[in-house]
Amino acid sequence: MGHPYALSGGLGVPLSGRAWGCPSSARLGVPLRWYGRWQGGRVTGDDGGGDAHGGLQDDGRGDLLAYLRDGRAALVWKLEGLAELDVRRPLTPTGTNLLGLVKHLAHVEAGYLGGALGRPFPDLPWPPRADDADLWARADEPREAVLDLYRRAQEHAEATVAALPPGAVGEVPWWPPGRRRATVHHLLVRVLTDTQRHAGQADVLREGLDGAAGLLPGTSSLAEEDPGRRAAYRDRLEAVARDAARRAGGRV
Repeated sequence: MGHPYALSGGLGVPLSGRAWGCPSSARLGVPLRWYGRWQGGRVTGDDGGGDAHGGLQDDGRGDLLAYLRDGRAALVWKLEGLAELDVRRPLTPTGTNLLGLVKHLAHVEAGYLGGALGRPFPDLPWPPRADDADLWARADEPREAVLDLYRRAQEHAEATVAALPPGAVGEVPWWPPGRRRATVHHLLVRVLTDTQRHAGQADVLREGLDGAAGLLPGTSSLAEEDPGRRAAYRDRLEAVARDAARRAGGRV
């Protein structure tokens, strides 16, 4: 019997199945600051030449990886400057915590863009064994070790995406029977959306801790940068919400 994560048909699966290409409207939103400038219908490096996505943008992988890298960078940035307690303690009633989000996404990348595609990531079980072990870090588990695990899982995932054709079909053993087959393209999109979702959660959690906010390092994307004006903006929204509630006859 073959490896439970083995690719259907091996690594030489023909390019059948879903194509990599993205709609042209989606390409207009390439994260320019991180990966270059949009020039003449393609992304170029900051010097105006070259390929900012490592030669992959023609089949869509460049766009998907660019947004995935943005989500990764945003998530890790949300831990910077925080005390050990604040990166680990639960910040919601369901136990969501910042370092746990990083650990979880390391498992996600290693599972979907590793083992499920016949390229198992060493020494990392997926799904986790018990006790939601991928969603929190043990007291004896250093923050740096979790961040390094995430970095290595990213490298492994990107090597998988580069090595396999987009239509290659893998098997996700923790999905329901009969629905376990998925292409590399599908799994890359899944990891991207999961990463961006958790990066958004981290954004809200960090702002609740110390007020720090922003999209990416050096790019806040906030409509108003001045703290005083932001406070006034928030007060205005609070007043508008209460006015709307009164008009609807609800609780104020």
